[in-house]
Amino acid sequence: MVPFLNIKAVNAPHRKAILEALAAVIDSENYILGDRVASFEAEFAAYCGCAHAIGTGNGLDALSLIFRAYKEMNVMEERDEILVPANTYIASILSIVEARLTPILVEPEINSFNIDVGQLKQHITKKTRGILTVHLYGRVAYSEAMQAFADSNGLKIVEDCAQAQGALYQHRRSGSLGDAAGFSFYPSKNLGAIGDAGAVTTNDSQLAAIVCALRNYGSHKKYHNKYIGVNSRLDELQAAVLSVKLRALDSDNERRRTIAGLYLGCINNQRLRLPEPGPSNEHVWHLFVVRTARRDEFQHYLLNKGVASLVHYPIPPHKQPSFQAWSNRTYPVTEIIHDTVVSLPLNTAMTDDDVQKVIDACNGFS
Repeated sequence: MVPFLNIKAVNAPHRKAILEALAAVIDSENYILGDRVASFEAEFAAYCGCAHAIGTGNGLDALSLIFRAYKEMNVMEERDEILVPANTYIASILSIVEARLTPILVEPEINSFNIDVGQLKQHITKKTRGILTVHLYGRVAYSEAMQAFADSNGLKIVEDCAQAQGALYQHRRSGSLGDAAGFSFYPSKNLGAIGDAGAVTTNDSQLAAIVCALRNYGSHKKYHNKYIGVNSRLDELQAAVLSVKLRALDSDNERRRTIAGLYLGCINNQRLRLPEPGPSNEHVWHLFVVRTARRDEFQHYLLNKGVASLVHYPIPPHKQPSFQAWSNRTYPVTEIIHDTVVSLPLNTAMTDDDVQKVIDACNGFS
């Protein structure tokens, strides 16, 4: 069986260094906002090409804290509108709602899965304050056209980089493209912790300072609480793990690109619609997502051939019970995507034989 993901195998090359790093944290007796968090924040900021990185408890909090900081800066206020792709994972939308802002769903491009910049104009109102652009599946959604639209309308661009650690746009890394960015380091990500973890990156020193306080009860100084904050601090143990794995992120992403290239070059079944890769060496292939109208049948077939698969994601946000007010809305492109996508195995633990088995299984589907 080719598993969809074997996290133990993915972490195996780093196991010795991870255990040593964890032991050092335990022996340090400094477990909250200590040297390891500071070190990882500096390393990750430099990696992304940003002035600041602020560790958070998870990726959802990273995005939410950005929006909350913009409210503290009087850039945004309650019920202001944020444009967001209609086909994103629910966490993107929850980050907007948590900050008491209003998500405005925008259809994606069906071939890239990313927000359709051409549709932004029809959704803008006097209350629009930002774009939450989601680099879905590892392909950057930012563009010069998006930046021009944002600049002409006075909008902030916030990147959701949960699936795009190390992805590129014209030699610039995700996390450095917009005004601020939120990352998730959930264990399955290209840069994954061994638990929940996240980070904010930005070149805005004021925003960084406010996020830094908000994550720590709203406090810059102990017992002095300037803001109504939360407890969302990156853990020292997770920071130590992430520092170890960050050193291998580029090589890991290259292996992902190699596997994706084999899939794109060798899967030739006309019943499957392969993803659009975009510019060379920019996509980091967090997921390799194909489309087929016969999804259930295809997944059952793959399983019988010894290949696991998953669906990212079966239910679009506007059809979720948590957003019943949207239940009567129609987003045709989004609904096609959610009804037809299947994610194939793609990770650094896969052998060449595993990759060939996936290719053969896909080509044999009839």
